Amino acid sequence: MEIKPTSYKLENCATGRQFQDATGWMLADPEHKDPALVRAVYEKKQIEFKDNSYGIYKFADWMPIQRMLEGSCAPVTYKSEALAKELGLENLYITFSGWWPEKGAQMPTCSFKETEAYSVCARLPKENNRIMVVASAGNTARAFAQVCSKNNIPVVIAIPYDNLNALWFQEPLNDCVKIICSPAGTDYFDAIALAAKLNGSARYMEEGGAKNVARRDGMATTVLSAAQVIGRIPDSYFQAVGSGTGTIAAYESNLRLIADGRFGSHLMKLIPSQNIPFTPMYDAFKADSRALLPFDEDEARVKALEIDAKVLSNRKPPYGIVGGLYDVLKATDGDMLLATNQELAAACELFEKLEGCDIHPAAGVALHSLMTAVKEGLVQKDDVIMLNITGGGEKLFKAGHKWIGVEPHLVMDASTPAEEVIAAVDKLF
Repeated sequence: MEIKPTSYKLENCATGRQFQDATGWMLADPEHKDPALVRAVYEKKQIEFKDNSYGIYKFADWMPIQRMLEGSCAPVTYKSEALAKELGLENLYITFSGWWPEKGAQMPTCSFKETEAYSVCARLPKENNRIMVVASAGNTARAFAQVCSKNNIPVVIAIPYDNLNALWFQEPLNDCVKIICSPAGTDYFDAIALAAKLNGSARYMEEGGAKNVARRDGMATTVLSAAQVIGRIPDSYFQAVGSGTGTIAAYESNLRLIADGRFGSHLMKLIPSQNIPFTPMYDAFKADSRALLPFDEDEARVKALEIDAKVLSNRKPPYGIVGGLYDVLKATDGDMLLATNQELAAACELFEKLEGCDIHPAAGVALHSLMTAVKEGLVQKDDVIMLNITGGGEKLFKAGHKWIGVEPHLVMDASTPAEEVIAAVDKLF
């Protein structure tokens, strides 16, 4: 099964300038000095959905990719009955990414981060001989490690040592995957800083995070899944956020669906949420501030370690950058909500009881925010609502499969000089 490389240009979100992706891996507009996201503009304006045998590549028309990789699965959208009834909603659609074979969801990492990994890795130029570097709080690391291992793609994955329990797999990883950690007591931002040390070497290439259009457009397949099943753009969209990248991606897919012409002409109201006490984007948005509010780094690290939804712990998110979360929330008359550890746990329990599958803590944050929105009248009972369940089925998967953890190849402090980090990582390959 083959697909042709997708034809697209890149567009600067600040200026609207369109340009060719000359290297196949451009993360910014080289002619614009101020920080701004770039967006993929696809030649094919009306998407042609392929069948499920293509996995996530059923949405390949709107993914900036060179090829198909093995083992992917698309997000699954279905209309809720039990949870919808509990919340008094008539048109609640759940987009599920994880392991739930009964619904057709078969992502063995149990996270929508697979959508990112299968898109980013398929964007890699065929002649690429550099080693990709990915920083993660957990689920992204698991997804990239599995996808790269399965497809023999060299990668360095940086993750906080305390989040290593997020790295579990059915079989040992291919030797092309190397795991490096920031020490115990550090968080996602420390892992990002450690990974950044490798950027000074021509041997390594920055994956790019939110700046990588392939990451965002991989995540955007959740909205494409919903639009295909519902037949229209939802009215409201709920998701928990650490970086906000998935919500930015939702907005961008919304724009493409409007341009398609077959799914409606409206912008869905974006309602992302964060896990108390780590709420930097919520605090800034409620203060109507494009910039994150000043905070003490040590205090922020402590708060990040306190939340149960560890994947939501990004201290340097793409919030204020042009095209970032602040802009998309303003464009859609969006809002931000919160959930405590206790509230997300109760939401996870409710979902499993009513819908029949366990979900990750971040998805519990999203569900609690939907419950809050219903109570506060932010949504109406007949609204078409998309609830993005970004991870689930882990308990179900582990009950039916053997799995193993991993040990890091290297543990280094993010303050280590770059040349020492590069030399140490070089020795791993």
